[in-house]
Amino acid sequence: MAARILHRLRHALAGEGGREERVRGGSEAEDFPESSELEDDTEGLSTRLSGTLSFTSHEEEEDEEEEEEDGAGVELGEPPQPTGAAAGAEDGERPGGSLLTRQLQELWRKSRGSLAPQRLLFEVTSASVVSERSSKYVLYTIYLIRSGRFDKAPAAIARRYSDFERLNRRLRCRFGCDMAGIAFPRKRLRRNFTAETIAKRSRAFEQFLSHLHSIAEIRRSPEFLEFFFLQDLRAAQRLTCTGMYREALATWANAYRLQDRLGVCGSGRFLLTLAGLAVCHQELDELGEAHSCCEQALQLLEAQGSHPLLGPFLQAHVHLAWKVGKDKRRSEARLQDLREAGPPLQQQPTLKECLIKEPLE
Repeated sequence: MAARILHRLRHALAGEGGREERVRGGSEAEDFPESSELEDDTEGLSTRLSGTLSFTSHEEEEDEEEEEEDGAGVELGEPPQPTGAAAGAEDGERPGGSLLTRQLQELWRKSRGSLAPQRLLFEVTSASVVSERSSKYVLYTIYLIRSGRFDKAPAAIARRYSDFERLNRRLRCRFGCDMAGIAFPRKRLRRNFTAETIAKRSRAFEQFLSHLHSIAEIRRSPEFLEFFFLQDLRAAQRLTCTGMYREALATWANAYRLQDRLGVCGSGRFLLTLAGLAVCHQELDELGEAHSCCEQALQLLEAQGSHPLLGPFLQAHVHLAWKVGKDKRRSEARLQDLREAGPPLQQQPTLKECLIKEPLE
């Protein structure tokens, strides 16, 4: 069916004159017009996909090379290596349109999976002038967007010029060579609050963050990462300590999304975020959600024999599993192992106590 549709489209675009040229060109093109059309489309697809690699960072390129060495990737610009019936076609057997369609689908699937990595985009969605008692500044709201995917709940931050300037100064102190070619909008003595200045700075901040994220060493640095989520973690901790669990839950959730977009879901900060989510869900009597957060944390801690949050997460998971009617035998077994290897669990703090006492500097 796909071959016939492509055949009709080719006739519609080329017209009768193009058809006569194919007839004069030889019987092979006349007998199998859909095959040559699909081959052309495969080449065009490879060209389009290879264009997306211009945004690939050094780290992502290294990952792609490893995948290709393992045989999981396909080099763009070349069709997949034929096997079976396709190899016979090279020896003189006439290929079928369905075979080439499968090759095209396989190329697209593998290219999407390994050779077209997702980009993280930074978009200033709004800017507002804030007037306080002794100061006036512009607050920029930035969304972190993964290209090629739809995020139901956006990850967003709100930062002012001085926050960006502080980040720029810290990164230049540590990564002088890498930062040499990165532009930063300079200060102005006047007209800081005009629509034109705010619009220009918005675009400049987008480009600034995108450029930073494209450099592997910078995007993995604490200075860059904590620029996005440390403020939320501190605010969420304060709200949790004061018993404002609903407000704290929203802030913990945004910190979770930020770390997810930035690809740091295995860090200690992320475990603390899961602890905050579990505590707030439990305090709000949302036990199923709290249980899921504990399960995710225990999966991350699976390979670790000891961690300050392992015992508290296990105790919380056992309690919540009993409440919601889930299996708790594995967590109980791990708790027993901790009892035999370490101090009594009664002396260990609860998940909420760990959360409150954790220093966020």
